[in-house]
Amino acid sequence: MIEPSPLSPLEPAPPSQTVRVALPSLAPSVTYAIIGITVAVYLLQKLSVLLFGYAIYEIDWLEYFFARFNSAIRAGELWRFITPVFLHGSIPHIFFNMYALLSIGTFMERQFGHGRFALLYFLSGFAGNVFSFRFTGENGFSVGASTAVFGLIGAEVIFFYQNRELFGAYAKQSIGNVVFIIAINLFIGLSPGIDNWGHVGGLLGGMIFAWFAGVRWMVTGIPPGLKLVDQREVREVITGGALVVLIFSTLAAWGFFSK
Repeated sequence: MIEPSPLSPLEPAPPSQTVRVALPSLAPSVTYAIIGITVAVYLLQKLSVLLFGYAIYEIDWLEYFFARFNSAIRAGELWRFITPVFLHGSIPHIFFNMYALLSIGTFMERQFGHGRFALLYFLSGFAGNVFSFRFTGENGFSVGASTAVFGLIGAEVIFFYQNRELFGAYAKQSIGNVVFIIAINLFIGLSPGIDNWGHVGGLLGGMIFAWFAGVRWMVTGIPPGLKLVDQREVREVITGGALVVLIFSTLAAWGFFSK
């Protein structure tokens, strides 16, 4: 008679156990720095109006030189693909954007780390402003951090999807909640005066970057000494960032030559 081996299917499988692993507790210093700089820039916007009045209409001097004016971008002022993320048109505008950045950015920076989070934020802002440039008219104008914030939201969806085995049911719930938030905000963005193309572009930019360069946690070690290790390599992060730049730079160039 043959005795069952230790690997025999006749033996019952050991009961599964739930093991808790601490997530990174990194201080979100980049998030705080971006909020601080953005608020300081807004105060400078108001100060410029007090000292010098409006540049044109109700556009202050910082907006005049750094907002997304499609006509100015076509004239070669390419910095306007990035600088609008620091500018805002009103107190409610900056409040809601900074509140969203604080809410989402603190979590995402703890997962992505300082450098990768900064790349995510500014690449998303770039992607959003390129989308606005491409799909709005010659006189298109916009300011605000919502392009970058939508990139963080999109990256959060990808993060939970790619780490769904680690987070379990919480990942599914979080993805559902975030998708609902995206749908509601895009619907609100259909209102006049809201740069919905910027939101869509930022969302796509953040999702593309996160898909190729986002954190993919793996649990290593022996209980109770378990820890999380990121499976992404530096070259993958560089590739993800370069891909976003390539895609949206090509889209911007198409915008230049299609008019």
